[in-house]
Amino acid sequence: MYPRSVRALQADALFVSALRRSDELNASQIRRAVMVALHAYRGAGCAEPVAQEFGDHPETAAVQMRWARATVTILEGHPVSRTRQLALVDSSASGRNRAAGLSAIRSA
Repeated sequence: MYPRSVRALQADALFVSALRRSDELNASQIRRAVMVALHAYRGAGCAEPVAQEFGDHPETAAVQMRWARATVTILEGHPVSRTRQLALVDSSASGRNRAAGLSAIRSA
């Protein structure tokens, strides 16, 4: 498998996290949400729930992904710990739970 970009992994992780466009977020909350989702789905595994959402709700998924891609640019120069290593991991998301709720993310 060709390694995905770090920013793409972060966007996928943010997309499947408990955070939404309507939330007012800071970099710390975004970083925490990405870490929680990467841990829950083991990095590259975030692609499966992203694809599922695009299949189920393509009209809202596109808007959510544009938001996720734009939002992770806030992290530019502030890498999420272990994201670079996870970019090289190819694992399946089968049987993995969705990322933790907003309470865990907002406590960051």
